[in-house]
Amino acid sequence: MTDPKVATKEHEATRKALLREDLPFADEVYRIIGAAIQVHERLGPGFLEAVYQEALSIEFDLASIPFQEQARLGIRYRDKFLKQEYKCDFLVFGQILVEIKALTVLGNLEFAQILNYLAATRKPVGLILNFGRTGKLEWKRMAGPSLLTT
Repeated sequence: MTDPKVATKEHEATRKALLREDLPFADEVYRIIGAAIQVHERLGPGFLEAVYQEALSIEFDLASIPFQEQARLGIRYRDKFLKQEYKCDFLVFGQILVEIKALTVLGNLEFAQILNYLAATRKPVGLILNFGRTGKLEWKRMAGPSLLTT
């Protein structure tokens, strides 16, 4: 387990970084990251994504965070919905796409993937949560095109 004093300082730094007023859904993202940190601290790296997804759904329930697991979202192409759908790991607070990864390193492919999902679904915010790193949870917040154009 982490030293409580170090954990408190890291927690406070994360909270301050996430609660910027200029970031939409800052409070919601903060709560999601907090739940993910709980999972990472308890399980550590080394499991498949499905294990982290199941554990995270438990943490979301405990924290009263509204979510849909394996939510099916329509994909727009030229203002028409395709027959194919995107199935995200989680749709949280009805607006935030959450993708679970269990990789040693996140790369451009994972970032491009979530940016494409955000563009196709027109959701405003996406999070990649990577449980595969030793030490601490790796996460990346991405803005959808609707936030970039306003």
